[in-house]
Amino acid sequence: MVKHSHYDVIIAPVITEKSTLVAEHNQVVFKVASSATKPQIKAAVEALFKVKVKAVNTIVRKGKLKTFKGFRSIQSDAKRAIVTLENGHSIDVTSGL
Repeated sequence: MVKHSHYDVIIAPVITEKSTLVAEHNQVVFKVASSATKPQIKAAVEALFKVKVKAVNTIVRKGKLKTFKGFRSIQSDAKRAIVTLENGHSIDVTSGL
């Protein structure tokens, strides 16, 4: 098991159209380290943002083959976490840490 600090677990918030839609349901989407576990993600979000987490769901998006100006390359895998917060808690991801 790899030991991470809280800043190593959570890499960045994901700001897309879909992530702003789930924000209405008290959920926040983060890009996380590929080796991070759900308990580590929960502990990191609670410590960094001072909120209470209800649930954590993770997604691993597999890397895709892309072509750009005739060069082909493979994008790396990306892990995301959808964090559901308790009622009454919220995170403003646009303000930063």
